[in-house]
Amino acid sequence: MEGVEQWEDVRIGEGAVTVLWLPCSHLLSILKWQFFPSASSPTFHKDCSGLVYKTHSPKAAGCIEPKRLKVHVLNPENKKEAMKNIPRVTSEVFIISVLLALPGSHGGKILVFPVDGSHWVNMNLLLEGLHARNHSITVVRSNTSWYVKERSPHYTSITIPMPEAIKIEDQNFFVSFLSRMLEIQREGGSVLAFVSFYWEMLTALSEIHRQASQLVVEMFKNQQLMQSLRDSQFDLVLMDPGLPGGVLVAHQLQLPTVFNVRWITSGEGHFVVAPSPVSYVPTSGCALPDKMTFYQRAKNMFHYILNICIDTFVVSPHYNRLCAQYFGPDISFYHLLQSSDIWLMRVDFVFEFPRPTMPNIVYIGGFQCKPAKALPSELEEFVQSSGEHGVIIMSLGTLVKALPTDITSEIAAAFAQIPQKVIWRHLGERPQNLGNNTLLVEWMPQNDLLGHPKVKAFVAHGGTNGVYEAIYHGVPVVGLPLLFDQFENVLRLEVRGAAKVLDVTKLTRKSFLQALQDILHDSSYQRSMDHLSKLHRDKPLQPLDSAFFWIEFVMRHKGAAHLRTESYKMPWYAYHSLDVISFLIAAVLALMGTVIVMFNLMCYRVCRMRKLKQQ
Repeated sequence: MEGVEQWEDVRIGEGAVTVLWLPCSHLLSILKWQFFPSASSPTFHKDCSGLVYKTHSPKAAGCIEPKRLKVHVLNPENKKEAMKNIPRVTSEVFIISVLLALPGSHGGKILVFPVDGSHWVNMNLLLEGLHARNHSITVVRSNTSWYVKERSPHYTSITIPMPEAIKIEDQNFFVSFLSRMLEIQREGGSVLAFVSFYWEMLTALSEIHRQASQLVVEMFKNQQLMQSLRDSQFDLVLMDPGLPGGVLVAHQLQLPTVFNVRWITSGEGHFVVAPSPVSYVPTSGCALPDKMTFYQRAKNMFHYILNICIDTFVVSPHYNRLCAQYFGPDISFYHLLQSSDIWLMRVDFVFEFPRPTMPNIVYIGGFQCKPAKALPSELEEFVQSSGEHGVIIMSLGTLVKALPTDITSEIAAAFAQIPQKVIWRHLGERPQNLGNNTLLVEWMPQNDLLGHPKVKAFVAHGGTNGVYEAIYHGVPVVGLPLLFDQFENVLRLEVRGAAKVLDVTKLTRKSFLQALQDILHDSSYQRSMDHLSKLHRDKPLQPLDSAFFWIEFVMRHKGAAHLRTESYKMPWYAYHSLDVISFLIAAVLALMGTVIVMFNLMCYRVCRMRKLKQQ
């Protein structure tokens, strides 16, 4: 037997046979084999990345270019000498070969629709990893974007000119929004002022989505651009559905979609894709625990209905209008949103309250977390100068530059009274009463600082990124929630005993100092956070690797329709079985009515027969 191979449908010579399977290990140990082309041979790759691997023979293993295969190995004059002259396999060659054999190593094309701000920080990490796995990334951005850069080493961009900046891409928008909200709350919050502010908020929300939908209009109007996207033959659309215009482009291009998601147009993503009983699942914007009293459940239901109304009458009309214009009346925006193939949910149930889920939801909460790197020398020197007392770090995220000056003054006064050193990311006016122990910085390596053994507490606004980094590194939190989901995030940590939460509008130096001392001196906070950290890290597959797998899964299989339920195609009354319940109630009532009528008829006949007998 001169050649035994696992190939089919190839032209073979008289000295070779083809089989569907063979016991490679056994054959290698008993046959006088001359050459063994394995599955990772260069025959299967364009570059010289393959191996000739052996287990039972002292023959050398190496890498051969396909065009030189016959000369080096099959030449009968130097069969064995050729193998001896092949360089010995190094560990580096082996690792490269394994990586090239992994799914996704051949690379795909991904079209990306991100959301600016802190959402982009998450998305950018995904894109860097996908680029490293040999995928080609194209990012759609507006010309007014302040976080999504036009040029990057790991993606190319398509910049859409917009007639005006999207409000969410304007850093000053969030500063003015927060200042107005804090002003109303600190003045006592009259009903009229609250209603006025809420109306302003709804108007701003509608304007944000009108502007976001305009980006889709600009793309659809540019026929040359759309044809270029079709010719590029993308494999999927990866997007953040916080601004969901990308689902319309994906539908137009007939591409599968993968969501990198926590929030959608109507609130938390689960409420669209998975059953979410409001009896124990807190609604977005409610800041409630999962163990609710009757009053809290009533409040939760009210917020749930309110969110549906806002989404139906304020947000969705902008996108439904485009669906009707470009796709016809049979296509609903919400159906496009719900039909996404995979939802990469930035959630971990170590942090999130338990709730129902779906097969196409993949949990990647904390995927941005990683081991700490060495600090810059200046920061490291400052941290080490804290001695046994340690360091506290404070950051309010990417959206808010600074708090009002009177609040920052109270915070600075409290910091000045503790022995710990403080690193404070602060972009506003320098507080006059800043202590010598406090270092103000415009930027800090937050993940690396949280991973430093001398960091004892984290004063944070409660953004998702910071919360997961604190959990990952086991640093208890003093929460100062300001906007959106931050109230819910710090509440979840507080319920688990890993955080102390303060109301910014009522903050004083005394209350802030007391919160710091509680976190620093009550060991229960550190124990609770250490427990959360151990749970969060104990996974069979890291969240980022899970995200890569499912993105590439959708690329390989052109979608993941088998994981989607058909519930999103059902009308609301059918989804909640109201039609079936109505039918059953009607049937029971009809049966009861029939029984009553028949009983009355029988009574009537009996009475009539008695009367006839008496006569």
